[in-house]
Amino acid sequence: MEIRNLCHAGTICLSILLPGISWSAPEVIREIYHDTSPPLSSMPVYSVGEAPKQMRIFPLRTLPAHAATADRPTIVTDAALQLPGITPLPFVSATTGLNFDGLGNGFSGPNGTFAVTGAPSDSNGAIGATQFVEMVNVSLGVFSKSTGAAVMGPVDIKTLWSGFGGQCQLQNDGDPVVTYDKAANRWVLTQFAVSGGNGNFFECVAVSTTSDATGSYNRYAFSMPNFNDYPKVGVWPDAYYATFNMFDNNSGAFLGGRVCAFDRAKMLAGAAATQVCFQLSTTFGSLLPSDLDGATAPPAGSPNYLLALGRTTSSLDFWKFHVDFTTPANSTLTGPTAIRVTTYALGCGGGVCIPQSGTRTQLDSLGDRVMHRLAYRNFGNHEALVATHSVASGNSVGVRWYEIRTPGTTPTVFQQGTFAPDTTRRWMGSIGMDKVGDIGVGYSASSSTLHPGVRYTGRVPTDAAGTLETEKTIITGGGSQNANLTRWGDYSALTIDPVDDCTFWYVNQYLKANGSFNWSTRVASFKFPTCQ
Repeated sequence: MEIRNLCHAGTICLSILLPGISWSAPEVIREIYHDTSPPLSSMPVYSVGEAPKQMRIFPLRTLPAHAATADRPTIVTDAALQLPGITPLPFVSATTGLNFDGLGNGFSGPNGTFAVTGAPSDSNGAIGATQFVEMVNVSLGVFSKSTGAAVMGPVDIKTLWSGFGGQCQLQNDGDPVVTYDKAANRWVLTQFAVSGGNGNFFECVAVSTTSDATGSYNRYAFSMPNFNDYPKVGVWPDAYYATFNMFDNNSGAFLGGRVCAFDRAKMLAGAAATQVCFQLSTTFGSLLPSDLDGATAPPAGSPNYLLALGRTTSSLDFWKFHVDFTTPANSTLTGPTAIRVTTYALGCGGGVCIPQSGTRTQLDSLGDRVMHRLAYRNFGNHEALVATHSVASGNSVGVRWYEIRTPGTTPTVFQQGTFAPDTTRRWMGSIGMDKVGDIGVGYSASSSTLHPGVRYTGRVPTDAAGTLETEKTIITGGGSQNANLTRWGDYSALTIDPVDDCTFWYVNQYLKANGSFNWSTRVASFKFPTCQ
């Protein structure tokens, strides 16, 4: 069925369900092992400062080519582009709060000094009741929410699995994700273990027993049938939902996206748990699970929502995943529904083209996927999802963003836009929404005359539909990445304070000086005056 683009910035765009696509029966896979740890603060520490380690580039397994074309050498017309020359942008009304260095090259904390051992950074973090937790390749840090001071770290992530045994304790392979379960006031920390040999692939999941990230954890090792690349995690009332890109470890062949639900209730209690998974075809990859923000849960029985770039350049693909841990055969994955959006072209054609000052080395846009997180919020009178990805726009690369409503019935684009106000490239975005509907977006920014830095922008509900306000700089980069190291970030994270449900917290990477394997990260909070 052909999908034709019928929508423009700020308009309502409907969706259609493409028939004839189904998935195999749900797979039920029990944990390999679980336990409850002693407090993290008392565990034997695997310190990143113990000894020099070999620097390595963590593999990014590429997906099949997308229908969208590269943004070079021609100029790409983007009907969703916000044009500041026609509609002047209001000054961004958000106020920056804390703004401090997170984990990165030379960072010193209670457990030593951080030395970068790999790239990209995989920088991501989440804000909790009293702490900000950051995870990068392949390290962990805990920071005070009130001061930004390091409470614990830097330590290897596998410190979480000290005494656990198996590959989760032995390997420290990265692709970490940290989320905060706001309804339970628990931390959910994950990384994969994939280099143990003999076809052993695991997702290692640790759920804290309290809101203190330095306390004890219920720890789990879940097996995967193949290389479980690029995991992303979302919190939902009935499960922790995760998505993966699956690859054959020997041939490197893409095997399709995979979506799994981990039994949240059992993991919060520290009991034996299972995962229920669906394996998708090679047509689909880089899905994101919806991640709950705010104090209001989704409607009772609501499935988790999943989103990916569409099979055409004027659509997003949308699924509904309902899990039944009591009778797993009743679990369902419905979709994909094609949500019509304004036609886009992938930033850099999905690959490398981001320029930097003072070097010919260009950076990876990751324009072939929707970027972490798919943030969900229930306002009572409506449900909303916000999402972002990098697109070619004009002679630049910008942040395309969406607000999608009525996901429980017919998902509809309520508003959308592309933020590319000049020739500076903006990419590696992450988006969120506070309790009154303000939207925040953080991202990287770079050009041929600018070192990569970190910025943010946003909007309030009274702004014109499809528009963002002027941006603010979190930090100006002090150097460019060279030596033909093109990998950058892989993902960043914007999360919302669970206490006031207003303050945005963002983490992304930058460099203090020219070089390679010398990245740093920056953590900043900001808040709109409309949210109290």
